[in-house]
Parts: sequence; C-alpha cells; structure tokens
Amino acid sequence: MIALIQRVLEASVTVDSQLIDGIGSGLLVLLGVKGSDDSEEASYLASKTVNLRIFSDKENKMNLSLLDTGYEILVVSQFTLHADTRHGNRPSFTNSAEAELAKELYESYIFNLRQLIGYHKVHTGKFGAMMKVKLINDGPVTIILKSKNEYF
Repeated sequence: MIALIQRVLEASVTVDSQLIDGIGSGLLVLLGVKGSDDSEEASYLASKTVNLRIFSDKENKMNLSLLDTGYEILVVSQFTLHADTRHGNRPSFTNSAEAELAKELYESYIFNLRQLIGYHKVHTGKFGAMMKVKLINDGPVTIILKSKNEYF
C-alpha cells in the first residue's frame, strides 16, 4: 500500500458536483492498494499515518502527529499510485489491486484509523467514483508512506 499524505489547511471531495466530505486542518491521504496487499498492511499503514510527526510544535519544528494535534484526516482511494511507467508513455495499472480487494483494504485502513483517532475524525471520498479533490496545502508538506510490502 502507498499513502501519499499531504498536510492541509483544508481539503474536500466532490462527486458529480456534490460535496461528499471535507476537513479543516489535518491530513489528506491518497491511498493506493496493490494486489499483494493485505489487512496487516492496512493496519501498519494506518498506525504510521496517525503517528507521523509532520505538524509544527511551539518552536515551529515538525514534531507533532495527528494524535498530538487532534486534527482530522480525509482518505481518498487512488489506484493510480501504483502506475508502472517504466515502458512507453502510457501508464500500466496491473500492479493495482482489483476493485473488490482494493475496496476491502481501503475500508480496513479507514477502520484502523477510526480505531486510533476516533470515528468522527476520519472522513472519506467515495470509493470507485470520479472525484474532484480540492486542497490547500500547508507548507506544502507531502510525504509518501509505504507499507512493509512496498519495500520488497
């Protein structure tokens, strides 16, 4: 699994011109699931996400996590994170998980986040939909987190 994490002042998701969900300060996570991922990877990545120290402390050093700040998180499925661009100019998405597995692990990641920071602090896009994502980066700070499976 890959989580592209952006520290934001605000972020929102719309589908067919309808606002699906949004947050103020916190993290926008674009989550990509690979065919070889499993629920252990989702749990690991959720824990890494909420403990990632990328928010500023009183001395303006990135020393605080989502747990420390109480900020919210918006999770959006993003199969294109596993694009293979090694050959030609058209990306291949064969590494991305099939929709059924991807949805299961996307929901597992969200479930784990909610267990760690509370149900009301975790917001989502609409799995499988063509979404418009708006955000105002804070910094900007953008981090790529990979599950253990991505390092092999």
